[in-house]
Amino acid sequence: MPFIADLHIHSKYSLATSKEMNVPTLAKWAKIKGIALLGTGDFTHGLWISELEKDLKPAGQGIYSNDGVYFILTAEVSNIYKKDGKTRKVHNLIFAPSFKTAREINKAFSGYGKLESNGRPILKLDCEEMAKKLFAIDPRVMIIPAHAWTPHFSVLGSNSGFGSVEECFGSQAPNIFSIETGLSSDPAMNWRSSKLDRFCLISNSDSHSPAKIGREANVFKEKIDYNGLCDILKDKDSSRFLYTIEFFPEEGKYHWDGHRGCDVSLSPKEAIKNKNICPACGKKLTMGVAHRVEELADREEGFVEKNSPPFKRAVPLAEIIAGALGKRETSLAVTKEYADLVKKLGSEFRILIDMPEGELKKYCPEKILKGIMNVRLGNIMIKPGHDGEYGKVEIFG
Repeated sequence: MPFIADLHIHSKYSLATSKEMNVPTLAKWAKIKGIALLGTGDFTHGLWISELEKDLKPAGQGIYSNDGVYFILTAEVSNIYKKDGKTRKVHNLIFAPSFKTAREINKAFSGYGKLESNGRPILKLDCEEMAKKLFAIDPRVMIIPAHAWTPHFSVLGSNSGFGSVEECFGSQAPNIFSIETGLSSDPAMNWRSSKLDRFCLISNSDSHSPAKIGREANVFKEKIDYNGLCDILKDKDSSRFLYTIEFFPEEGKYHWDGHRGCDVSLSPKEAIKNKNICPACGKKLTMGVAHRVEELADREEGFVEKNSPPFKRAVPLAEIIAGALGKRETSLAVTKEYADLVKKLGSEFRILIDMPEGELKKYCPEKILKGIMNVRLGNIMIKPGHDGEYGKVEIFG
């Protein structure tokens, strides 16, 4: 049975996050989705790490459990600092192999920002210096640049990032062996840059509410512990790391260039033709991920990096049901249909990814089945997201 992991989520202590992001509710939703391993998120927050210590039991090397679901200690930090005359804003995921290490990390970070102000704290700390401090605390700590391409807060972001991971992490770059693709990019987009070939690409939900966990995820061959995950990512071991589950990147909220306030959305080619200026207000456009990838790419579209795990695309089941019924995702009719299907068929990922069409046909209403198959075959239309606004998916058009 594949072992599915979503390694980047947030707790109820992060800004703009559901109060339901607690351990028992996360464990319940992980079972509904078919997720075996969750990152805890936010261990830098004092109240959350105390809840984690109370609610999680040791279940192997560096992993913990609650109600049959495994957890690994993770956090996201926002590094904001000046380097080479420019303000840098980079989000990083941090993985800790134990509560002892996580507590020591929090102690080290306390001099660089207010950890209690947000589950994802702002640190006035250079990424290279942070890496030195963390690896001195415990060499088994993992640092993974988060949503690596988003314009405002990422290692390769057009507004405040760098031209490469090496430029960002300097002497510590050899110790960075994985990056997170983010919702607005997929592995195929990352494969276009040969500088990224050495990195193992992971995909996660970055969820702020329980129902959104698993919208992107990682699929491993079998159960893994902390050291196993570390080895797989270091070695880019595609015999154990089977594939990632991906959003259609156009659905991400920073895929194309644009201005949300002006209702302007442009492809990279259109933006370049317009000299990256908004035709409505005359100000500089927010450069999207697709444009930034084009800037840094040294390969043509369609290149496949053969040593990387492959990927499969998915649209959340609730979104498919809502489209089939012509209702909002949060409506009672959609919620009921979703619960019925998951109860009959086992989990959301089993429905979206694994079950053959013939078996689905026995249980799924015809239009929902058509939506699932349209997504599997890529027979959908998407109005790309831009400048913080998610793309709009048309599954039945």
